[in-house]
Amino acid sequence: MEKEKVSFSEYLVIGVMLFALFFGAGNLIFPAHLGQLAGENLWPSIFGFLITGVGLPLLGIIAIGYSGTNNLQELSSRVHPIYGVLFTSLLYLTIGPFFAIPRTATVPFEVSILPLMGDVNPKISLFIFSFLFFALTLWLSLNPSKIVDRVGKLLSPALIILLIVLIVLSVINPIGSTGRAQGEYLSSPFAKGFVEGYNTMDALASLVFAIIVINAIKALGLKSNKGILLATFKSGVISALFLGIIYIGIAYMGSITVQTFGLFDTGGPVLSNVSSYYLGTLGLIMLAMIMILACLTTSIGLITSCAEYFNTLLPNVSYKVLAIIFSVVSFVIANFGLANIIAFSVPVLMFLYPLTIVLMLLTFVSPLFDHSQIVYAGTISVTFLISIVDGLKALCDSLKIDYFGWLSSIISFYNDFLPLYSQGLGWLVPAVIVIVLTTVISKFFVREGKTVIQ
Repeated sequence: MEKEKVSFSEYLVIGVMLFALFFGAGNLIFPAHLGQLAGENLWPSIFGFLITGVGLPLLGIIAIGYSGTNNLQELSSRVHPIYGVLFTSLLYLTIGPFFAIPRTATVPFEVSILPLMGDVNPKISLFIFSFLFFALTLWLSLNPSKIVDRVGKLLSPALIILLIVLIVLSVINPIGSTGRAQGEYLSSPFAKGFVEGYNTMDALASLVFAIIVINAIKALGLKSNKGILLATFKSGVISALFLGIIYIGIAYMGSITVQTFGLFDTGGPVLSNVSSYYLGTLGLIMLAMIMILACLTTSIGLITSCAEYFNTLLPNVSYKVLAIIFSVVSFVIANFGLANIIAFSVPVLMFLYPLTIVLMLLTFVSPLFDHSQIVYAGTISVTFLISIVDGLKALCDSLKIDYFGWLSSIISFYNDFLPLYSQGLGWLVPAVIVIVLTTVISKFFVREGKTVIQ
């Protein structure tokens, strides 16, 4: 029986499920690190972080529903069918077995499990922990039809409660006062926070998780496109509110810890020390529970989504086999350690994020240019020329090597002529200009029917 609307409790379950799918390893450590470094500039920094860490994931969820497409590949194929396959595959591998899924095991281990292990060999401990972690992930991923019940109703409320306990304690009894802003957070806190939000990978994941949300909504009985879009929006807003509140709380915790604990290289020790400060050993155990629950829910969603997508590309390989393969690959990469995973993920994110943001923008303005392929292809091409340089630049920075001669010349050119390039947003103005120019071309200079996507 078709329904015209769903109840608030049903929105809440789906919204909390989506929050749990988003909220994983990076969502805990990156806002904490931001808080430490931003200090007195916490609010402009966290505002920038919320745009990419909360706003973009919400837009990604809505974009899939608004586009009327069945999946990310269909949406990105508006640029070109080959681009659709390549972009979607790279995105899935990035938020899947290459970076995000391994990180869901290494972060809880290095931040909260290892401090409790004493003198035990860390490599052996990581091997055992990651094996058990991905074995459980695989078991929970083999029946995706139960994902709302298992994730939305069981794991997510426990996660939210545990996080709120730490945040409330920090507000009631602050560890110290807000510290001084550091580095780029002193000169350009908003732009730095904006780019830092890339590390959560949630905007990328939103284009994948949207299908889980839409399918869950359809399972409740909604069939009309308008009803599904409205329900998707409401569920996404619930998830965004939870994410925003938690991010602000964790960033605040980071901002009041510098005087007492000093500056850390990552956000992980911030959470460890805050938990220990307020609750002693019990706090470390609670943190371990928080990290494992957060990362486990994200890992389940990513394994499920990756296996489902590649099953459509490789129909002769079953979903179960793909889930096993991705779990094993994630287990292997996780054992290289968190530092190596982060070092190689940042360049890929600097390359993928501008392409993802521009695709979202094109989706919402697409009716204005009648979905012309010229606009999609032209805008993505210009964005690609900038983002690929940003990715290579970040790779050299991660490896601590000098820029190649030709790369230095291009970076200097971009820095001189592209607005906002030094803030990591050099692709923004060119993308908008190309959208306008190609829209005019598609309407007045190209024969109708040749460039319009049917």
